[in-house]
Amino acid sequence: MLYGVLADVIVGVHLAFVLFVMLGGLFVLRWKRWAWIHIPCVFWGALNEFWGCVCPLTPLENWLRQSGGEAGYSTSFVEHYILPILYPTELTRGLQVVLGLVVIAINAGVYGWLWSRARKRRI
Repeated sequence: MLYGVLADVIVGVHLAFVLFVMLGGLFVLRWKRWAWIHIPCVFWGALNEFWGCVCPLTPLENWLRQSGGEAGYSTSFVEHYILPILYPTELTRGLQVVLGLVVIAINAGVYGWLWSRARKRRI
């Protein structure tokens, strides 16, 4: 039971990380110091997509599930609604590369806008 709960927590953390990578630039718009955390996360997320790596949270989640005696995913709320977002069946290598490019494009736009705004203030 405890291992299953911990695995669900890992899935929640994984989803939060993915959302932060995609949309964390919005935090930076409000709180500039978030950039020190966000930029490395963007690079990590994009490189994982480009190289087709498995995020370390995935093996940890699987280990927790196996340690708890689960062979697969049960039907908890987290697993039913969040797992399909993190692990879509349609995910291909090409789609992973596109997702990596989307991450870079979104964040390059946000940081480019911030940079141009800061530059205008100095002029």
